[in-house]
Amino acid sequence: MDQKENDNLSSYVKELCPETFIFPIVLLCFFSVFVLQMGLANAINTMMNTAYRLLIDTVLYITAVCVLMGAVSSLLSEFGFVSLANYVLQPLMAPVFGLPGAAALGVVTTFLSDNPAILTLTEDRRFRHCFKKYQFPALTNLGTSFGMGLIVCTYMYALSPVMSVSLGKAVAMGLLGAVIGSIVSTRVMLVFTRKYYGNEADIQYDKEEGGTIPEGMRPIRSGGIGSRIMASVLDGGKSGVKMGISIIPGVLIICTIVMMLINGPSEAGTYTGAAYEGIRLLPTLASKIDFILKPMFGFSSPEAIGVPVTSLGAAGAALSLTATLASKGLLSPGDIAVFTAMCMCWSGYLSTHASMMDSLNCKPLIGKAILSHTLGGLCAGIAAHWLFVLL
Repeated sequence: MDQKENDNLSSYVKELCPETFIFPIVLLCFFSVFVLQMGLANAINTMMNTAYRLLIDTVLYITAVCVLMGAVSSLLSEFGFVSLANYVLQPLMAPVFGLPGAAALGVVTTFLSDNPAILTLTEDRRFRHCFKKYQFPALTNLGTSFGMGLIVCTYMYALSPVMSVSLGKAVAMGLLGAVIGSIVSTRVMLVFTRKYYGNEADIQYDKEEGGTIPEGMRPIRSGGIGSRIMASVLDGGKSGVKMGISIIPGVLIICTIVMMLINGPSEAGTYTGAAYEGIRLLPTLASKIDFILKPMFGFSSPEAIGVPVTSLGAAGAALSLTATLASKGLLSPGDIAVFTAMCMCWSGYLSTHASMMDSLNCKPLIGKAILSHTLGGLCAGIAAHWLFVLL
């Protein structure tokens, strides 16, 4: 059976092989990095507490957003707005992003909320009907590029009084840089998916979904307008709950590790086992290549590199760090442009990409999606920096 036709196909190896002995050693060395600096008890407690806080503060919030956006997107699909958007925006989305016009709805939903909000759209077969199979996984990159966009832009502009300068132009250049990064990320991802699925394969539907939709038609629910509205809202909300539950493993496991690699000890400089403590490994490594990052992003202080590095794990944490640096006078408007672009384009993709691709049944392409989005975020920051310098 073709691996591409069944992404969950199992394979077999010998019961005892080299990885049986190598992997435990690698795993032990990895956790030793945390234990040697934090202590065994503190490292374990921080892992548990961070996962718990992520579940309560992040996952439940995202689930609530998914439920609401699922209801809205289901209504838009039921009454033909998705089809309308597909036709109207096709001339823009196709040449720029290589996606059908309906993908613009994913941009809107994620810009107003967070990355996983686009998953509520993908649950609706009226929406999926607009895509070829190779285009569908790229929605992860497209949606993540605009995740938390409204929150990031608003928050960055709100720092104007703190920095005693209007940041409107900086935020605008950052937003434009994020758009450029989204194009790069999506286009690179489409190169990988086109090789994997081919150009012509259509998305397959389950029998209970009603099979293939006839050309030029769209399905609707039975009943009058009132019953269709209620059914759309409830069905969309249920799909949001499903999406919220599906991202729990990825967010809790991956984001916990990322946050512990990014953050440092408590404010007192000691480890207490509290949530969100860490060993600051990633910012330390990034500071070693400041001579490369300076011409690319134009950071005005070495501490500034911590913001885009933090945005790899969580955009919200990156925003908090931005406010701290701004209050200390370590940032310039040019930094805000770069932060806006990278925080919006990356928006914690390391902690959401795996779970989002898993929800789309595209596990084999997780690595490709992360690679594509890494390039997109870097291009977003570089574009924002030079746009701000030139304009």
